[in-house]
Amino acid sequence: MKQITAILLGAGQRGEIYANYGLAFPNELKMVGVAEPRADRRELFAKEHNIPNQNAVADWKELLDRDKFADCVFVCTQDRMHFEPVMLALEKGYDVLCEKPMSYDRNELIQMGEMAKKQGRLLSICHVLRYSPFFVKLKELIENGTVGQLINIQHIESVGYWHMAHSFVRGNWNKKDESCPMILAKCCHDMDILTWLAGSKCTRVSSFGELSHFNREHRPSDAPERCLDGCPHRDTCPYYAPRFYLEHPKAIADGFRKVVSFDTSNEAVLKELQTSPYGRCVYACDNDVVDNQLVNIEYENGVRASLMMTAFTEECERIINIMGSTGQIKGHMETNTIEIFDFASGNKDIIKVHTPSGGSHSGSDVSMMREFVELVANGATDSKTGARASVESHLATLAAEESRLQGGMPINIKEWTEK
Repeated sequence: MKQITAILLGAGQRGEIYANYGLAFPNELKMVGVAEPRADRRELFAKEHNIPNQNAVADWKELLDRDKFADCVFVCTQDRMHFEPVMLALEKGYDVLCEKPMSYDRNELIQMGEMAKKQGRLLSICHVLRYSPFFVKLKELIENGTVGQLINIQHIESVGYWHMAHSFVRGNWNKKDESCPMILAKCCHDMDILTWLAGSKCTRVSSFGELSHFNREHRPSDAPERCLDGCPHRDTCPYYAPRFYLEHPKAIADGFRKVVSFDTSNEAVLKELQTSPYGRCVYACDNDVVDNQLVNIEYENGVRASLMMTAFTEECERIINIMGSTGQIKGHMETNTIEIFDFASGNKDIIKVHTPSGGSHSGSDVSMMREFVELVANGATDSKTGARASVESHLATLAAEESRLQGGMPINIKEWTEK
């Protein structure tokens, strides 16, 4: 397979993960350009990937205004900044890998899909769960009739109390009008994987949810605006910022500490917590996205599914329960364990799914990048997370949020999309 070249727009956490596939497999992928407004991130990324200075810029428009000089573009800008670079990159003849969510707007979603079709280019969305060996195995079991007729799917997206506080209370995804609704930012992965497992189009959704806890109503009367301003609850509050960013293993393992401060020394992190959004009391932030939500989904083939998103869990994990006419499957993505129970025999089998080393989402990132690079090298114009499939699941996700805003009223997807 020939080596392909790529440009990265947005050198944040996710952009780095995808681009670093080129460091692990330099014979397959070479990064030749980067656009990132933060100079420290941009300079480090350019150095690691040996990108010339003229191709390491602050504004993505500077790169896409040039003649085409790579095979593909990775669009990993903030959630509300995907539409313009995706459209321009496709028009310039690039294949595109776009971070999820594609867009928060129905019209933009449809236009992006139509542009990819018109230009005959590959537009693949980072719904990495479809590439997870865990979910690939579940799909195989369902299609092989392991549980007979598929009837119901129950899926739990456990955000994790620490992830919620970092990303969706203090962080970049805490306001729906600046990012997008929680169900889209965090759970469009899950809405998409449910649609894929069900093997059918979504026809109706209903949803309930709210911001139940992370608000000023639950702020102790003696708690300051910032954790470092002498909070008397430092030893009992699970969201006390200095303890989390200096001691919690997830702050290091998931790169959250680096988000707070590019210099990850204790001194630098503490200094940032004195002034940055990440040092605020979680009950004194400007967040408005929900911290729990339930979505009920009905598919054309009669399968019904439910998705529960909750912030109030120890781990960030996905747990699934698949119910069929002849058996049941229970799965835990983070342990890559699948348990199959057969009604007739009473037998119970446990499968431990092997995942590739490196990357996150239980090996999904590496698997997705391997396939994307191969598709671009071979001139393909669609993938299993291509524009057609991704637009469909994104629209169902947006419809779920519309239902929540209307008090849980069921939404007919076809009528809602056309309207």
